[in-house]
Amino acid sequence: MPTFSAPDGTRLAYRMDGDGDGDPVVCLPGGPADSTYLGNLGDLSTHRRLICLDFRGTGRSAIPEDTTSYRCDRLVDDVEALREHLGLPRMDLLAHCAGANVAAQYVARYPGNVSKLTLITPSTRAVGITITAETRRETAQLRKNEPWFPAAFAALEAIVEGTGSDREAIAPFFCGRWDAAAQALHATSQPSNEEAVSLFGSDGAFDPETTRAALAGYEAPVLLLAGEFDLNSPPRSTAEFAGLFPNAELVVQPGAGHYPWLDDAERFVATTAAFLG
Repeated sequence: MPTFSAPDGTRLAYRMDGDGDGDPVVCLPGGPADSTYLGNLGDLSTHRRLICLDFRGTGRSAIPEDTTSYRCDRLVDDVEALREHLGLPRMDLLAHCAGANVAAQYVARYPGNVSKLTLITPSTRAVGITITAETRRETAQLRKNEPWFPAAFAALEAIVEGTGSDREAIAPFFCGRWDAAAQALHATSQPSNEEAVSLFGSDGAFDPETTRAALAGYEAPVLLLAGEFDLNSPPRSTAEFAGLFPNAELVVQPGAGHYPWLDDAERFVATTAAFLG
């Protein structure tokens, strides 16, 4: 994998996939985790070349000497260093889940450097949108006819009530269908660097008021794609996120969970490729 130097000297790795026409799309994974689980985003790479970053301390990127640099707002500097390394005056930026927090803060800080922004089942911590327990329950109830539902919903109730913490038990809620492929993708998407995860949202990582004000002035096109069944990033919260931008399009993919490129690759690619052009 090719590497580049972050501003603090940490060597960061990125993965290239595809040879589609046009400029590349820089992709930020969730987690923070390495980018392996993104794959080629359901063959989006046949339309555009994907540049997938491994966040510091994950995948093949080095562990930094200063671990406070795992903080979300500090990761913005790594994205800017990647853009400069690639020699892109402006770039299309795509982010999944927690990566959307980095992307939102990047756009807030460098609005002129992003031509189009795509947020896939995004986390909303950077903009201060709280997902209520009731919203999660309502989203979960859409799956009540699934054979795994009773045990998974009981685990969810325990989590939201503060009496349980078995997050693996609620994993089926993150996928449009809980088959072998979904189980494999869920497993590979889990972060392996616990320190990076714990420090990602540490004190000072988010300034929602400032970020929201900046996004209100970001006039480039934005696509926010939610999965109908996604317990992590429900359509309701994603719609609220979309409302922070002056030129945003919200798409809710039917039957999809947190990984819409797995649940219906054809629909996912059609939507994202049409937006990216």
